[in-house]
Formats: sequence, C-alpha cells, structure tokens
Amino acid sequence: MRPAIIFGTRPEIIKLSPVIRGFLEKNVEPLLIHTGQHYDYEMSKIFLEELELPEIDYHLEVGSGTQAEQTGIAMIKIEKVLMEEKPDVSIVQGDTNTVLAGALASVKLLIPVAHVEAGLRSFDRTMPEEINRILADHASEVLFAPTEEAKKNLEKEGIVENVYVVGNTIVDAVLQNSEIAERKSKILKELGLKEKEYILVTAHRKENVDYREKLEKLVDILTSLPLTVVYPMHPRTKKRLEEFGLINKLNKENIIITKPLGYLDFLKLEKNAKIIMTDSGGIQEEAIILGVPCLTLRYNTERPETVKAGGNILVGLEKERVLYYVTKLLEDEEFYEKMASAKNPFGDGNAGKRIVEILLELKAKGKLKVRSSNFLNSLE
Repeated sequence: MRPAIIFGTRPEIIKLSPVIRGFLEKNVEPLLIHTGQHYDYEMSKIFLEELELPEIDYHLEVGSGTQAEQTGIAMIKIEKVLMEEKPDVSIVQGDTNTVLAGALASVKLLIPVAHVEAGLRSFDRTMPEEINRILADHASEVLFAPTEEAKKNLEKEGIVENVYVVGNTIVDAVLQNSEIAERKSKILKELGLKEKEYILVTAHRKENVDYREKLEKLVDILTSLPLTVVYPMHPRTKKRLEEFGLINKLNKENIIITKPLGYLDFLKLEKNAKIIMTDSGGIQEEAIILGVPCLTLRYNTERPETVKAGGNILVGLEKERVLYYVTKLLEDEEFYEKMASAKNPFGDGNAGKRIVEILLELKAKGKLKVRSSNFLNSLE
C-alpha cells in the first residue's frame, strides 16, 4: 500500500504525525506531500524536524495568495504529483486550503480521499475553513470523525458510509510530545516565565485580524489583561497590526511578543499557562487535553465538545466578558479547578493507529476505492 499524506500547515503536520508514525510501524512508507501553505521556516520546517518525521517527498511551495489563488495553485501542483505517483489513497486533515485542494485533486483522479477530523462544523459559512471542511467531507470516501457529535453532523448531510469514530489525533500528538517538551524545551527560562503565572494568547484568524475594528478590540483586550501575556505572533497578525498602526500599542511591560515558536516550545508554554486565550480550533483541543482553562476569542466553534465538557468558554472579542472570566479564573479556585479538570472528549490517544489499521483493512478487502453507481440500475 502507498498512501499519500497531504499537508501544508503547522496543525496539519502535528495532527498527521501519529498517522505517519502508525504507517511506519506497519512498515508502510507514506508519500509525504507538503504544499507549503505555511511557507515561513519557523512555521513549517522546524515542526518537521522536532517531530522527527521522515523527509518530505514533495515540497510544492504554494505560498500565500487569495483563497482562490492558494487553493488553485495547490490543486495544480498536487495533481501533477498524484498523476506521477498514483497512490492508493490521499489522506488530508482538517479544514485548510490544502485540504480542499488535496481532496478535489485526488477524487477527480479517482484516488479515494480519507479525511482525518471529518464532520466538524461551526455552522458559520462566512468562515473559509467551514467551506473547506464541508466540501472535503463530501469529496471523501473514508471519513475519520473525532467524536460522535462530528459523526452526527455527517449523518445530517447524508454521509453515512465509511464513517469511523476514531478519536482525535491531537490527543496522540500531545501525549507523545508533552513529556519531550518538558525535558527539552527551555522556553520558560528564556522568556523569564514561571509556571501558571501567565496567559498564553494566539490570534490569527481572518475574522479577527483582517478588519481594523476587530483588531482594535483584540489589542484593547490584550492591553487590559491583569497577568503577564505571552503572544507568539502569526505573520498574518503582525502584518495587519503594522498596516493599521496598532503594533506599538502592544509595547507594554507585561506583554511578551515572540515570533512563531517550534512545537515543543509552544507545547511547553501551553502546558504551563494559567489560562489560554485563542481563536485556533486546534489549540482549544490541546488546552483541554493539557488541563488548562481556555477562553476562545470567537463567537462559535467547530469544537463544541470542549465547551460542553466545561474546559472552554466562548468569549468573542467582548472585553467585559473576557475580563470577567479572566478575573473569575484568577480569583475563584473552585471555578478554575472545574475548568482545568474538564474531561478530554477527544479519545484515548490511539486515533493514529486506528486510522492506519482501518485503511490497511479496507485496502486488503478491495474496498479502498472511489465508489461509482449505475444510474440505470438506480431506476429499477
């Protein structure tokens, strides 16, 4: 069997790493295709090196651009690789432009698509990620849902065949790497931080940083927080802050801005933070796995399980709401412990192994292929 694993961003690399390792344990060498959607060295190559993954077979260097440009260029380049390599299955993960490009390029070549983290829905079609995940699900032959709720979302859209609830590979990745991070990372010492005495912040989504009014709200929130703030800043956010003339407002003694960090450093910051504030879906998951209360800087989430479990609260960009929960977490020990001890809803850390075993079994039974139907037969 020759699986192609297609990815292009930091979260995809992290979440697919247990799948890559799972194939290697079965003596199957996957074809690794990196679109280069995150083209910055710190946001891509460092993660691959830290996770000790095999060398990339193809780096497509798609880079930045509009939604259509990035997706279209990725499709063109992915198609050429797939036509040459002819893999048995294309594996994509999540909701990026790379996922949509990989799914469409593959299924049009009659290469079955396996979508890891299928069935997630924010029910907000203004988000490009929502469109990507919906279309990828409908282009896929094998769908690996992380939870029963994700499976139900697929059922509501008429997707009922080859759907498997396997847990989320982020649990695998966090459990495999958090101990390594604790041993190897020196980031707390480098930044002069103490455990549980800072708030870790990430914010990079289009809906939060591409509009001046919303970015001003974010800056106002960050400059009002009563604890040390650590903010590894995405290049997109930095660019917008500079464009809107807001970057200097973050020059405060209690705000530490860093460049994008390697995975192990970031994982250690997550594990030892008092509170995590983010607009990232993946970090909402990592926070509850690590037992750190999370305040999500959005008004909806495709990870509602984290909210239902009690480890995550949607606060949007409402300053009063954010400060209310930050204060409550800092002053109310019982409330803090309740959030910190929320049960992880994403599985036992064996999702990667399950995914590999299912794909190998489907291949062995001759069921790993794009399904076709006979219209005439359907009329009988």
